[in-house]
Amino acid sequence: MAQNAKKQPLIPAYLVVGEDALKRAAVLKRLRERLAEFGDLSFNSDTFDGETALGSDIVSACNTMPFASDMRLVYVRDADRLKKADAEELVAYLASPSEQTVLALEAEKLAKNTRLYKAIASVGKSAIIDCEPKKKRDLPQTVRSMAVSHGVTFTEGAASALVDLVGENTVHLDSEVAKIALAHRGADPVSEHEVRSMVSRTTEATPWDFVNAFAARDLKKCLLLRTRMKSTSPHALIAMCATRLRELLCAKVMEQRGSTSALAAALSEYAKIGNPKARPKQAWQVKDHITCARRFTREELRGAIITARDTERAMKSGADPEAAFQDWVVMVCSGR
Repeated sequence: MAQNAKKQPLIPAYLVVGEDALKRAAVLKRLRERLAEFGDLSFNSDTFDGETALGSDIVSACNTMPFASDMRLVYVRDADRLKKADAEELVAYLASPSEQTVLALEAEKLAKNTRLYKAIASVGKSAIIDCEPKKKRDLPQTVRSMAVSHGVTFTEGAASALVDLVGENTVHLDSEVAKIALAHRGADPVSEHEVRSMVSRTTEATPWDFVNAFAARDLKKCLLLRTRMKSTSPHALIAMCATRLRELLCAKVMEQRGSTSALAAALSEYAKIGNPKARPKQAWQVKDHITCARRFTREELRGAIITARDTERAMKSGADPEAAFQDWVVMVCSGR
């Protein structure tokens, strides 16, 4: 057994959880590398699919003695898809897990209030490995780091363009960076033009992208984004836009009172009036609210909220929903 492995003791179970698939893959790779220090993993590892695996089979694999090694790995992908009865078998196992097995559960999401999550967390402080994705605004820098790992550099514009075209999935982003790196010639950084000429758009615009453009009164961007939103209805969008208008009105009032530092807290309380379970607003979520609010007068904000209500009624009463919504967006953004 390698001495380095002795210096870095492993715990019996880990949950690698979060929506960043690339980060999850990196964590699991490091875990496999550490376990390989104890012996040949080809004889000492089992892989299960959470959607089809039986809890009894997973537990049996965990209790199997390692062969010519001190440790073995049992890996369960899509652990959030385990059936309740099978998850309960793992909960029971984790009450007294084998010291010669590392059980690695991978999941995109697993609620913290589930018995399985709590059972894994009780194994040790490092049992939960959080792989939540970066905020979209931070992704261009991530792309530039990816580029360096593939032997090239990206301009800031090139990195932003790739995120715009591909979306927020880091696995897809890394794959596209790798392709661009292979095709790139010369020592100059990859340019935005090069990215846009090589990469096809695969991402759909999100409702939040649209609402942010709407709040900034960027009509051109709103109309462009709407062409890339096949799965979001105009009914859902106008409701989100109306909510943002109310938030901007609150921001404008608070700025006039000189109390903008409490904006996130104030909006959190406001949201709970309509939905007691609403998540608290974070400062980063409202960082642009004051700037956007300054683009409107108080009267414009109040008027837009009223016309949103009238437009919603028209959309439900026979008017073409998409046409009515876009007419309203044009009116609000252009100040007509």
